[in-house]
Amino acid sequence: MRCSDTEEQGDGVLLDGINHIAWISEDVERLGRFYSEVFDAEVGATRPHGEDGRETMTVIRIGPHTELNIFVIPGNTEARRQTPMWGRGRIDHVGLQAASPEAFATIRRRLVDAGASDGTVNDFGRVHSLFFRDPDGLEGEVLVAKDSTK
Repeated sequence: MRCSDTEEQGDGVLLDGINHIAWISEDVERLGRFYSEVFDAEVGATRPHGEDGRETMTVIRIGPHTELNIFVIPGNTEARRQTPMWGRGRIDHVGLQAASPEAFATIRRRLVDAGASDGTVNDFGRVHSLFFRDPDGLEGEVLVAKDSTK
């Protein structure tokens, strides 16, 4: 169902991506190293966050306008809770878009080298997909459109 004011925007989509995904970690240095080494992400400075100053936030830039906002909260054990797919809470996993088929191949190799993926590429119709687990145990997926391989 389309709203008439949405139709005036052209393709009917008012967003152009995700700005950030926030999650809790117990080891932001390890997590930052993983995303930097595998995805060439840029890890920003860790800074105090919250009212008592014990909580910290680190921004990891993973795309032109997409970041991971990683929080370390002393005493919070949520980062340890990993359960089977579809049992992990409201957000189950993160799907990341590879910039190109070549980038997908590079990421795949790096994930396998890091022991974060077995390298299996799934055919999901319009996309190829590769699942991985980051050092915190969070499941992720890297995707590339099949038509981008032409």
